[in-house]
Amino acid sequence: MSISLSSLIFLPIWISTAQIQQGGPDEKEKTTALKDLLSRINLDELMKKDEPPFDFPDTLEGFEYAFNEKGQLRHIKTGEPFVFNYREDLHRWNQKRYEALGEIITKYVYELLEKDCHLQKISIPVDATESEPKSFIFMSEDALTNPQKLMVLIHGSGVVRAGQWARRLIINEDLDSGTQIPFIKRAVDEGYGVIVLNPNENYIEVEKPKMRKQLSADGTDEPAEKRERREKVSKETKKRRDFFEKYRNPQKEKEMMQLFIRENGSPEEHAVYVWDHFIAKSAAESVFFVAHSYGGLAFVELMIQREADVKSKVTAVALTDSVHNVWHQEAGKTIREWMRENCCNWVSSSEPLDTSVESMLPDCPRVSAAADRSRYGSPASMPLLCHRKL
Repeated sequence: MSISLSSLIFLPIWISTAQIQQGGPDEKEKTTALKDLLSRINLDELMKKDEPPFDFPDTLEGFEYAFNEKGQLRHIKTGEPFVFNYREDLHRWNQKRYEALGEIITKYVYELLEKDCHLQKISIPVDATESEPKSFIFMSEDALTNPQKLMVLIHGSGVVRAGQWARRLIINEDLDSGTQIPFIKRAVDEGYGVIVLNPNENYIEVEKPKMRKQLSADGTDEPAEKRERREKVSKETKKRRDFFEKYRNPQKEKEMMQLFIRENGSPEEHAVYVWDHFIAKSAAESVFFVAHSYGGLAFVELMIQREADVKSKVTAVALTDSVHNVWHQEAGKTIREWMRENCCNWVSSSEPLDTSVESMLPDCPRVSAAADRSRYGSPASMPLLCHRKL
């Protein structure tokens, strides 16, 4: 007799109850029943039945999807939009599939930044050694030499990377809605230099090294009887660990560890680093920022750390649904005053475009983006509103 996956839901409750009632008259019967239940679970068959392997294509063609002439992601054979629930009742598998597709789209957008927008990929830290973790940003050829104006784009938090506003919009709507490409192209057409930040690329992941077996404490040979007892306990421990590891990690996913990128370990660090090594050194008389969601918080943190420099170079800041908070970030009075004069935050609202929206914080004006939050996910879903300010 095999046990279904739903039966496993009750195991933690059963085990907990047995532990609480230790010493009671039913303890022996419960222990025996639990052992019997566990012995009848065939985890290999159970997991094979309930969840397919996480083995996904590494190209759009492998997924049988492509972007059409309108920038919409469509199935190559059916022409249908992306379907998240590819397999019913397998949410985790569907989510892993969605994430795998998202990684391919990230690389696709990087290619568009270089080929269609003619931006250059710049590795950071600028003085990185060959072996240390690295990230990168994108810049136009004249980003540091344009004497007039420079535009800097900062996306929000989460899975998005350089060139993206919202992965969900790229997949479910189109490239113009979910990427920064319309901003970049218009900025270049209007004579701006461009720098595209990559604030979520804070670390690389590598496989966690396996634990090495420890030698005996004194390094000498153990008595045979003691060694046999120790090896028996070790085998039993390993058997139990392997059993529960199959349940915890049925797909045998690799254990990963994070190696953070020097001076770029967070969006805030990244913004300061790019300012110090690129933006502050640019020849532009006027610098303009477009920052979405958490990108607005990163900009305020940059201002706190480099207030005088930012004031001397930055002309205007267009924020969209910014999550900054001048109180929690402890922005001083002079910063708040500067933001009131030089920043504008377009927020999700059903009010007409540019209608003033009440704010509880004494920083920058908030105006309507004329978009519902369920539909609105990025500045690109607006008609390039930043250019009204910039």
